[in-house]
Amino acid sequence: MGRGRVQLKRIENKINRQVTFSKRRSGLLKKAHEISVLCDAEVALIVFSTRGKLYEYSTDSSMIKILERYERYSYAERRATGADHESQESWSLEYAKLRAKVELLQKSQRHYMGEGLEVLNLRELQQLEQQLDVALKHVRGRKTQIMLDSIVELRRKEKSLQEQNDTLQKKIVAKEKALAQAQATTHWEQEETAHFLSTSHPHPALNVRFESREDRDEEELVEDHHHSLTQPSNVVPPWLFH
Repeated sequence: MGRGRVQLKRIENKINRQVTFSKRRSGLLKKAHEISVLCDAEVALIVFSTRGKLYEYSTDSSMIKILERYERYSYAERRATGADHESQESWSLEYAKLRAKVELLQKSQRHYMGEGLEVLNLRELQQLEQQLDVALKHVRGRKTQIMLDSIVELRRKEKSLQEQNDTLQKKIVAKEKALAQAQATTHWEQEETAHFLSTSHPHPALNVRFESREDRDEEELVEDHHHSLTQPSNVVPPWLFH
């Protein structure tokens, strides 16, 4: 059968207790050394026996440095814990104040909306009325200012559009005038051209006749015959000699 779990309790036998302490102390010191070497941890071990004898172990750094570090860490932790506690109390108080302010604002808002007025006395109602009057004046003043700003902006835009319209109108008039002048110039040139053509004399047509050589010879024969008939002849006719 396996070994059962040993119940942890004080050993009543003094000798057995001393033997167990010696064995467990050696094992504890050995474990402290092993964890410091294997895990590169700073270990400090302090053991006092029942007789008040001190047994200690520390890593390469001295026991005093490790204890001082422990004291600083413990103090910082206690201070942080105390600060957290104080901070928690401060936050609780601040939360209560803010909650009261929120409730007051919600109550005032309901009063401004005309709700929950039955709990107010005459003086509180008069104060509420004055506050509403002041708020209404501010609202109306802001509304009037916005309307005036809108009117000024609209007038500025209207003026800008009017200036653009005037500029475009001038350009249109200038283009129409230039077009009319161009048309008048063209019409005048056309009239001058027509007048010049109507008043100038036309050139006579040249009648050119081309005759062939045969036509020219025939005309010469006709002219010679005509000439012989018109001129007197010096030749004596043959019948005179008979």
